[in-house]
Amino acid sequence: MTTYMAKPGTVEQRWLLVDATDKVVGRLASEIAVILMGKHRPTYTPHVDTGDFVVVVNCEKVRFTGKKWDQKQYAWYTGYPGQKTINAADRLARHPELILREAVRRMLPKNKLGTAMLAKLKLYAGPDHPHQAQQPELTELASLA
Repeated sequence: MTTYMAKPGTVEQRWLLVDATDKVVGRLASEIAVILMGKHRPTYTPHVDTGDFVVVVNCEKVRFTGKKWDQKQYAWYTGYPGQKTINAADRLARHPELILREAVRRMLPKNKLGTAMLAKLKLYAGPDHPHQAQQPELTELASLA
């Protein structure tokens, strides 16, 4: 018996469409990360990108549990002394898709392969997306909300 190892370029990549309306951010992000990595397939190989493309619409309608809208802080370094911070409610008002992108990015591998996986995630604040030509399949994720 030999272990199957997927080769780059031999894996059929599907397009999935996810509606983020009233979904909890962490639960949705963890399921999206599994799909981007390809762990939902029996042919998962850690060093090969075996995941699917994921298109997420209605990112402005995601939700947090508890008091995270006011208490959760996003921080980044600008090159100047100190850090810039913003809370989750303000980030939702300015860039709603960044909330889900950061949550998914932190669940992916921290290497070149993780960057390639994140490039397959397409996020849109509203219900419209420009990927109709790829015919994404509507998928229900994080339905335990």
